[in-house]
Amino acid sequence: MKSTSSTKPMASSDDAPKLTASDLARAKLRVGGKEVSREEFSSAVNAHLGKQRVSIMLDGSIIAFFKAKAGERGYQTLINQALHQAMTGEQIEATLRRVIREELHAT
Repeated sequence: MKSTSSTKPMASSDDAPKLTASDLARAKLRVGGKEVSREEFSSAVNAHLGKQRVSIMLDGSIIAFFKAKAGERGYQTLINQALHQAMTGEQIEATLRRVIREELHAT
């Protein structure tokens, strides 16, 4: 059967050409349809995601642990999730302590 454009399989992301640094340097970045600088684009992305870039020193064993656990996902995402869990756990603990104190005081 003759291959036509309607019978060709769609290209997978593996078939797409790799982007180079040169390609990225030529990219036009837009926010709200308006062309912006790289700094403005980065700020807009961070504001949208609610994230802030920081520099932090961590033990090598911590980095190794999260890199091994992350696989393809990205170890920084896992570190962020672990910090969220620690923060939430402290909030739950503080609430439970307050409720227990209130209950003990009421009796």
